[in-house]
Amino acid sequence: MIESKSESTGAIPRYYVGQREKRIIFKTISYIVVTAGAFTMLLPFFWMLSTSFKPERGVFQMPPQWIPQPFTTEHYEEVWRVNNMARGMWNSFFVAFTSTAGEIFTSTLAGFAFARIRFPGRNFLFGMLLLTMMIPGVVTMIPAFILFRELGWLNSFRPLIIPLLFGTPFALFLSRQFFTGLPSELEDAGKVDGANFFQIYWRIFMPQAKPLVATLFVLGFMARWNDFLGPLIYLQQEKLYTLPLLLARLNTLYVQKWSMLMAGSMIALLPILILFLLLQRFFIESVAFSGLKG
Repeated sequence: MIESKSESTGAIPRYYVGQREKRIIFKTISYIVVTAGAFTMLLPFFWMLSTSFKPERGVFQMPPQWIPQPFTTEHYEEVWRVNNMARGMWNSFFVAFTSTAGEIFTSTLAGFAFARIRFPGRNFLFGMLLLTMMIPGVVTMIPAFILFRELGWLNSFRPLIIPLLFGTPFALFLSRQFFTGLPSELEDAGKVDGANFFQIYWRIFMPQAKPLVATLFVLGFMARWNDFLGPLIYLQQEKLYTLPLLLARLNTLYVQKWSMLMAGSMIALLPILILFLLLQRFFIESVAFSGLKG
């Protein structure tokens, strides 16, 4: 009788009203928790930004001043002039862009082959490639250094670029996952038109792989831009130093210029922020499509 009355009068059943209120409460609590977590994780960034505009005497002032008083930009001017940041940014950009571009081309090509070309031992070779992802980098550090020393590549960018031109297991895995998810009708259409496998890869599949390319570029470029250990091992001349090495010089044993270090860190962080904001849409789309999240 209760259900019939509600249907005759057109009123919303009390059960559905309760469910809607629960969903609203759950969403509200979720937004509050996520906002609080995001604010907590952004606190170090806000402190770094604030410190970069403080005079040196106000860095460790208690309680901390989030709004610098007085406000100064002299640390940006000084770190740019004294630490040769322009040269360091160019070196970092050259290494990061060249190695990442080569990694993307080689890895997507190999990923397309593993996803679309059937050949004996395909799954075994792919499994062996994935196993190499579990080898820590410190294990191969000394053998790689000896190899590059014998080749005469020390004190140059070649050890930082050339090995990555052959691709990386992670980029190959992500490429294979992406190309496997594309419909086979695209490949069949290319074969009907007389295209070979490379033409199918380059002219049909790669235009569909913009989210994949954007993701690999963001992750690869960011890793090489922030790399400290590789340049520390292989680069000896100051004119070849990348940004992480130049920033490390600001915090020595006898002199610690925290405000200059924070200003230099903000300068180094700016290109990464711009790159991620420009490619954020493709990055999220690729994560959802390729199954990287799981």
